[in-house]
Amino acid sequence: MSVFGRSETDEFARGARALIVYPELPGKSSVGAEARLDEAEGLALAIGVNVVRKKHYRVRNPRAGTLLGGGQVDEIGEMGRDLMIDLLIVDASLTAIQQRNLEEKTGLKTIDRTGLILEIFGERAATAEGRLQVELAHLDYQAGRLVRSWTHLERQRGGFGFLGGPGETQIEADRRMIRDRMAKLRRELEDVKRTRALHRQRRKRAPWPVIALVGYTNAGKSTLFNRLTKAEVLAQDMLFATLDPTMRQISLPGIEKAILSDTVGFVSDLPTQLVAAFRATLEEVISADIIVHVRDISHAESEAQRADVLAILADLGVGVPGEGGPPIIELWNKIDLLDPERRTEVENTAARQSGILLVSAETGEGVSHFCDALSAKVATGNIVRELVVDAADGAVLAWLHARGQVSNQREEGNEIRLDASLNPQTWGQFEKLFPAYSA
Repeated sequence: MSVFGRSETDEFARGARALIVYPELPGKSSVGAEARLDEAEGLALAIGVNVVRKKHYRVRNPRAGTLLGGGQVDEIGEMGRDLMIDLLIVDASLTAIQQRNLEEKTGLKTIDRTGLILEIFGERAATAEGRLQVELAHLDYQAGRLVRSWTHLERQRGGFGFLGGPGETQIEADRRMIRDRMAKLRRELEDVKRTRALHRQRRKRAPWPVIALVGYTNAGKSTLFNRLTKAEVLAQDMLFATLDPTMRQISLPGIEKAILSDTVGFVSDLPTQLVAAFRATLEEVISADIIVHVRDISHAESEAQRADVLAILADLGVGVPGEGGPPIIELWNKIDLLDPERRTEVENTAARQSGILLVSAETGEGVSHFCDALSAKVATGNIVRELVVDAADGAVLAWLHARGQVSNQREEGNEIRLDASLNPQTWGQFEKLFPAYSA
C-alpha cells in the first residue's frame, strides 16, 4: 500500500527466505532478547515469510548510518549470502538512511519493525475504515523514506498544473502526492470519527454499559469475545488476527443487555503512525464504561506485555481508574496452558491482589465467574431502592430481574418487598413504564 503502487515486501513471494535481527539497544526494551526474536518471527510468519535464521546483537553505541556496528553489518551480509536470504527484518525502528545503508552494505532487501507491522495491517484490514487507517499510517511511514535509492527520484521534470512546475524533482512530486493523499484520508477519517462519536452518544443515552476488551496481541481477546457473544470473529494463534473493532450485545447476570467491544491487539513498540491512525477506533476504549485487560498469563513475558498495554492506554488518554479513567478488570487468560506447579503459583499471586480473575477462554473455565464479577462491576454505580410490589404484578418483577439485581425479596401477604439495584438510566426507564412505582 505505497504511493508508488507497491508495498515494502510485495516484490517477494510468500515464502521468501528471511533473516531476523534484533538489535538490543541500551535501556530500550523490558522484554528479553529471545522473546523479542520470537515475537518478530510471529510477525514475519503472519505475512507468510519463511524465517531461516534469527540473530540477536547487543548494540552499545548505535551508529547513525546503520544502527548496527560495522562488524555486525558485515556478518549479516555474509549470513545473507551463505543462507540465500531474500529479506532482512530488523526488529527495531530504522531511519530512512539506516534502511538504505543496510540494503547497500548487506545486499539484502531490508524492512524494519514498523514496516513489518504495517504490512500485516495492510493485509488484514477488512473494513473501509480499517483500510483508510492503514493507508494513512503507511503513507506517513513512507513520507520519511523518499531518500530510498530509486534512481527515478533523482530526475527533474518540467510541466505545469498538477504535474509540477519546471524543475520540480520526482521526489518533490512524490512528497506532494503523499501530502495531498494524507490530507484527503484525514478528512475521511474525521467523518468516521464524527459518526463514531454520534454512535457513542446514542449508547450513552441508552442504559447499556459498554465493555471493551484490550490486551497484547494474541492474548485471547477474540476467543473470549466469541465465547461471550456466540460470534465467529477470527480467533487464531496469530499476531494481529483482529484489526477491525467488533461490537456485539451480550447478557450478564442481572443485566439484560451490555455492549462488548473487541479491539486490535497491542504490541511493544507499536508504531506511532498506527497509534495515530487508529485513534478513531481506539476511542471506543476511551469511552468504555469498563475495560477488561486480557493477559496471556502463560506467556513468559506476560509482565512486560502488561506494561506495554498500560503505556499505550496512557498514550491514548485512558486515565487511572478512580481518577477519571474507567475501571479496569485484569483477566489472566490461558490458565489451561499452565503446568500444575506454575498454575498454583499463579493462583496464589492472583489471590494476593485485588481485581484479578483467572480464566481459560478456550475451555470456558472461570468464564461464568468472570461474568458475575463483570456484572458486579457494572452495578457499582447503581442505585438501590426498596420497592413494594403487588404479588400479582408479575411484569414488574420480571422487568426488574431482567435488567437489574434484586435482593432481599420476601412475601408479605399479597405484596412482595424487595431491594432493586439499577443504574440511574434504567431507573428512569422503569418509572416511565411503571409510573405507579415512581419515587
